[in-house]
Amino acid sequence: MLKHTLLSGEGILILEPSDALEAADFEAVIHDIDPYLADHESLAGVMIFAKAFPGWLNLEAAISHLQLIENYHQKIKRLAIVSDNGLLTALPKFAAHLVHPDVKHFSESEYEDALSWLRSSHS
Repeated sequence: MLKHTLLSGEGILILEPSDALEAADFEAVIHDIDPYLADHESLAGVMIFAKAFPGWLNLEAAISHLQLIENYHQKIKRLAIVSDNGLLTALPKFAAHLVHPDVKHFSESEYEDALSWLRSSHS
């Protein structure tokens, strides 16, 4: 399950995975961000706020996730990973080489700092 919130006034998408991710989760995100991107050049930022990476329900979900990244990473200015999980704290080092946005890690206690960092890229 992937809870998502689009702060449309600020161009920030907050993603909160909790249970195994499903293809429908990514379809729901696309359903919300496509109208925003029709009127705006990009998202100021995306925040992934997670205790841990919950994995995917099946191969279809993993493919949907990769397609979402492939199709949208060029339209994101900044990506904040907010987590104390070991795997997720290392993710920015790898993601920075693979995706367009600036990527930065924040601990869970720095949630507001992460949000401020994303807001500072809003134009």
